[in-house]
This record gives sequence, C-alpha cells and structure tokens, in this order.
Amino acid sequence: MPESKEPPAPWEYTLTVPHDLRSVTVSRRTLRLILTMHELIGLVDTAELLTTELVSNAVRHTKGPVALRVSWKPGTLRIGAWDANPEPPQPPRELAKLLDGEEGRGLGLVKACADLWGWQPLSRNGSRGKYVWCELTTAA
Repeated sequence: MPESKEPPAPWEYTLTVPHDLRSVTVSRRTLRLILTMHELIGLVDTAELLTTELVSNAVRHTKGPVALRVSWKPGTLRIGAWDANPEPPQPPRELAKLLDGEEGRGLGLVKACADLWGWQPLSRNGSRGKYVWCELTTAA
C-alpha cells in the first residue's frame, strides 16, 4: 500500500528588509526557498508575483522598514507585507485603469491572482503602519 503523505504542519516566517528596491529581489528569492523547502513548489510562481507586488508597493510608497510575512496553515498560504504607512492601499477599481495606467498595477494583480486579500492597520516595533496580505489556497 502506498504511503500517505501527511500535510505540512503550520509554519510562519518573517523577514525584515531595508527600505531599498533590492529588498524586492531578496524577498522573492527567500519566499522561493521557503516554499521549496516545505514542498509547496506548485505555489511558487504565483506566490513570487504576489510577493513582488506587495513588497515593491511597501518600498515604493512608504518610508522606513518593510517586513515580509509568509505563513502556512494546511491548504492556505498567506503572504503579507508590513510597512510604516498607516494609509489604506488603493487598488484600481476598473480593469481599464489597470491596463492603461503607468503605475498602480500591483494591487490590481494581487486582487486578480490571490484567492483572498485585505489589509489592516498594524503597529510594529513602535511604528504605526499597515499589513497588506493575500492568500493562495490549495486543493485539499
């Protein structure tokens, strides 16, 4: 009888990165390593895209540090970025604006590619800010 593989146990990683555009690449590569290590390679491409958008928005539109949080609960991968700007994110409301605009595509891509997304005010290390997150779900 074939061995049944147990689902991966819940886990969470947090990576604090400097306010620098190179942090986007560091975040994306770290995410790839984490997902590969936990045998979730099927999520890597979409998760990398979402991570790129969340972290680049945090770096481009805020000042101060940025933190990437990646967590897994069986069936759900959550990716989030914390930044020091407490203002809510503004995704494009219309597809035409997403396609025609020079900027502002990031949250539109997150909204289109993630199964669920949102944001919440969140203080970190004494700094007011926000946490923008998205989720990818897998088939059970």
